[in-house]
Amino acid sequence: MVTAAQLRAGMAIRHEGQVYKVLIADYHPGQGKMGGVNHARLRNLSTGTLWEHSFRADLKLEDLPVEKQPMDFLYTDAGECVFMNPETFEQVGIPASVIGEQAKFLLPEMRLPVEFVEGQPVSVAFPDIVEVRIVDTAPPVHQQQDSTFKEARLENGIQVMVPQFIKAGDLIRLDSSTLKYVDRVKSAAK
Repeated sequence: MVTAAQLRAGMAIRHEGQVYKVLIADYHPGQGKMGGVNHARLRNLSTGTLWEHSFRADLKLEDLPVEKQPMDFLYTDAGECVFMNPETFEQVGIPASVIGEQAKFLLPEMRLPVEFVEGQPVSVAFPDIVEVRIVDTAPPVHQQQDSTFKEARLENGIQVMVPQFIKAGDLIRLDSSTLKYVDRVKSAAK
C-alpha cells in the first residue's frame, strides 16, 4: 500500500477494483489544515481509457509490481503488436492503441522492455531518443532564420517539425514521448 502522495509516473495501482498505470503524477502540498492532493493522469489497463483524478494525499492505494522483460518485436497484425521473449520464444500481443503513436517506431527484431502487471503485458518502454530518417521535406534553407521550423515526413509516415537546414535523407533524433526534434545525427567522418 502507498499513499496518494507517493504516486509517481510509471507505477501501477489498483483503485476501486480497476488496475491503472500512472502516466503523470503532480503532488501539491496543502497549507495549514488543508491536506495535499495528487493530480494524476491514469490509463485503465483493461479498457485503455485515460482518467484524470485528484487524490487526497492520505488516501491509501494498492500498488502493483511492474515487471520489465526484454522482448523482440516481431510484427503488427490487426492492430496488435506481437513481441517474443528471446529465451522462451513465448509470444505476447499488445494493442497498438495502448502503445500509442510510438508503435509506428517499432521495427522487426527491435528489442525493447515490455512491462507486465499481474502477468499481463500492458506497455512498452521506449528509449527517450529515437533515430529516424527523413523521406520528404521542403528543400533546405541556409539563412539567418534557422530558428524556424518546417514539416517533414519520416520513413514511418509520421509528420514532424524540423529546422530549415534539414533535407530529405537526413537521419535525425526525436524525443520519443513528444515527437519533437532534438538534433541531426552527424555522419561519420572519413
